[in-house]
Amino acid sequence: MGSGALATFHEPVRDWFSASFAAPTRAQELAWPAIASGQSTLVLAPTGSGKTLAAFLSAIDELLYADPAGCRVVYVSPLKALAIDIERNLRGPLVGIRHVAERLGTPLREPSVATRTGDTPARDRLRFTKTPADIFITTPESLYLVLSSSARESLRSVRTVIVDEIHAMVATKRGAHLALSLERLEELAGHPLQRIGLSATQRPLDEVARFLGGYNVEGPRPVKIVDAGHTKQLELR
Repeated sequence: MGSGALATFHEPVRDWFSASFAAPTRAQELAWPAIASGQSTLVLAPTGSGKTLAAFLSAIDELLYADPAGCRVVYVSPLKALAIDIERNLRGPLVGIRHVAERLGTPLREPSVATRTGDTPARDRLRFTKTPADIFITTPESLYLVLSSSARESLRSVRTVIVDEIHAMVATKRGAHLALSLERLEELAGHPLQRIGLSATQRPLDEVARFLGGYNVEGPRPVKIVDAGHTKQLELR
């Protein structure tokens, strides 16, 4: 089970994953084909189901074989602590995949990662502006600030946006600001962004999907919904 879900990845990524995990989770099996096809995707899955890797692995796989072209992936978390944890948790896969590639005789460029929150030192903010990392991890407020400053040019090359805990921002003031930032980012990039949303709570999925995709002149943008949520059990009375 699961080998088919890994078929879209390059050999170093497949080998690293197979050596690190027994098999893909249901969330990963369902999400990877949709994400690999370029569709904007909303992933509903319980905590501990590998949603983060479901969202990131396709982007990592692409970055490994892409020429350095500035920031390509933006990850947005409503929680500063979660953003910092994600940066730490990405280091393991990035280093592990690079080591596997070296053993296979196909050395790869390890994608770079930068974090921007309210606590990020000025020198690190300046470094990202001068030399944008491949993956940019931030919060809704910090993304808004970047897009409102000259640093926004660092995000012109973005292709993918990952919004974690997206359910926490739907129908809130923070969510309204984030929706505006996503539209500004897409306008800056000059092309449709692939938007990936991660949620651990049940529903209403259609509402969350509309929030993630936003709207264009034709109406809500299409978003693939991947529901790998808790399986309901029959309750006997």
